[in-house]
Amino acid sequence: HRASAAEGAGEPGASTVATGQGQDSELSCLNSAQNGESSSAVGTHSNGVLTSTNNGNSVGAGLGSGTCVASTSSGSEVGSMKKKKRLSQSEEDVIRLIGQHLDGLGLNQTVDLLMQESGCRLEHTSATKFRNHVMEGEWDKAENDLNELRALMHSPNAIVRMKFLLLQQKYLEYLEDGKVLEALQVLRGELTPLKYNTDRIHVLSGYLMCSHAEDLRAKTEWEGKGTNSRCRLLDKLQTYLPPSVMLPPRRLQTLLRQAVELQRDRCLYHNTKLDSSLDSVTLLLDHVCSRKQFPCYTQQILTEHCNEVWFCKFSNDGTKLATGSKDTTVIIWQVDPESHQLKLLRTLEGHAYGVSYLAWSPDDTYLIACGPDDCSELWLWNVPTGELRTKMSQSHEDSLTSVAWNPDGKRFVTGGQRGQFYQCDLDGNLLDSWEGVRVQCLWCVGDGRTVLASDTHQRIRGYNFEDLTDRNIVQEDHPIMSFTVSKNGRLALLNVATQGVHLWDLQDRVLVRKYQGVTQGFYTIHSCFGGHNEDFIASGSEDHKVYIWHRRSELPIAELTGHTRTVNCVSWNPIIPGLMASASDDGTVRVWGPAPFLDTQENCSNMDS
Repeated sequence: HRASAAEGAGEPGASTVATGQGQDSELSCLNSAQNGESSSAVGTHSNGVLTSTNNGNSVGAGLGSGTCVASTSSGSEVGSMKKKKRLSQSEEDVIRLIGQHLDGLGLNQTVDLLMQESGCRLEHTSATKFRNHVMEGEWDKAENDLNELRALMHSPNAIVRMKFLLLQQKYLEYLEDGKVLEALQVLRGELTPLKYNTDRIHVLSGYLMCSHAEDLRAKTEWEGKGTNSRCRLLDKLQTYLPPSVMLPPRRLQTLLRQAVELQRDRCLYHNTKLDSSLDSVTLLLDHVCSRKQFPCYTQQILTEHCNEVWFCKFSNDGTKLATGSKDTTVIIWQVDPESHQLKLLRTLEGHAYGVSYLAWSPDDTYLIACGPDDCSELWLWNVPTGELRTKMSQSHEDSLTSVAWNPDGKRFVTGGQRGQFYQCDLDGNLLDSWEGVRVQCLWCVGDGRTVLASDTHQRIRGYNFEDLTDRNIVQEDHPIMSFTVSKNGRLALLNVATQGVHLWDLQDRVLVRKYQGVTQGFYTIHSCFGGHNEDFIASGSEDHKVYIWHRRSELPIAELTGHTRTVNCVSWNPIIPGLMASASDDGTVRVWGPAPFLDTQENCSNMDS
């Protein structure tokens, strides 16, 4: 066997004892029971002390918290001894974490061997005793164990809470077994005198009325007597004990999961569903997503429009894309669920001024189309049939350039820069109006009552159509050309004239971030949130590019080239995180996806540096 004791001079013939708690030096924990040898093999270790030989000298590691004991093994001569290197605190922690993990896998002999050779202790002996008594349902013994643990605890008050949890489990188990008198005795004679959490005691007393065990488990949302509920109880009890006494449950898995989540958070291109399970990743390599998996490669160029394309928007279910153009048409494209290729589904014609804004109804049945500033009309199309349901115009003097659906799908708001701001039903009937608001862009909040509107005063205000109140939410120093809101309603993404893309927190009403790189003058450009968990932001630009940022980073992670004129609008598919579309004054719509082949010619500038 290889030696456990490394360098360090010792006195000949001396037996040394060294305490390793908090020391900085290293100990190599070498497994003496290798190649499948039985842990009880002669010469490997006896019940108490593990032995190994180094140049004829026998060295052993005894038990005890953080204590490394060197002694001579039986049958070997007492010769010169070398001091065992002491464990640092972090090394001892790691050994305990590994021991706990192995114990959870049922590798008990391996754990015993690890603890003996390292001289560490998995948990305090009082904690082990306490654990065993809880798992065996020996509640009186477990309660006595608390007296031993009291001296090891940071907060003596925690004893009352722990006792309450123990007695609660004892009470419920008595009730489940039909021992109502015993349960009543626990409630009156043990729980109530604690004078702790009296509200909970009232709730517990109500369970006495449960007619049978199933009824009890249903009302208490408790798993019933047995290993599972006692394990959960132990997990709660452990939170009151210092980790030096008893480790938090499944601590190694928790640390590994945190490490994986941190790596994902730092991964610029991570665009897949978050899975908290460790089984879905390898722990042997750091997490990294390739840019080739990211939607920054042209998959399709749609050339069916015959003039500038002003707007594009994927449906809420991700199965369709609507594009609006100066050529007076809206084209609906079908997204193939397998190949993610788009094909023309139908063309909606007759928008005399061109189409500069589109909004899908919440269930994707209807699509509303708006025109530019001099357009006083609004079209409401039935998408499945291709029929025009409503063509709405209140006055020839109106300018209806923006629209937003109420979450109920039965109403919408529309407005423009000439001071119109209407709420209407599906037939275009006016339900409410707000005077004197020069609307640039609109959004309906999830509460169904509040409408956000950006106006010509460089602000976004909230308007409540029910109680007719309004309030300032965002104030910028330059005109807000367009804005969109995240799915959870918390964040707003603004395209600000001459400034670019700004991210605002609507709840705290603060500017969170200004994204760099995009060229924005006084054209209306529409940016969007996208990707899994809406972690990314994409925007068009007057320099003919599409820019993509990670939401937390001001510098772009990708610049997509291919368009030859201003990119007016970008839409990220809400269901397929690797699919994005952009509309440009060059008359095309580009569909972006992951690299089709690993050796593909890249048209996505890497901004990692």
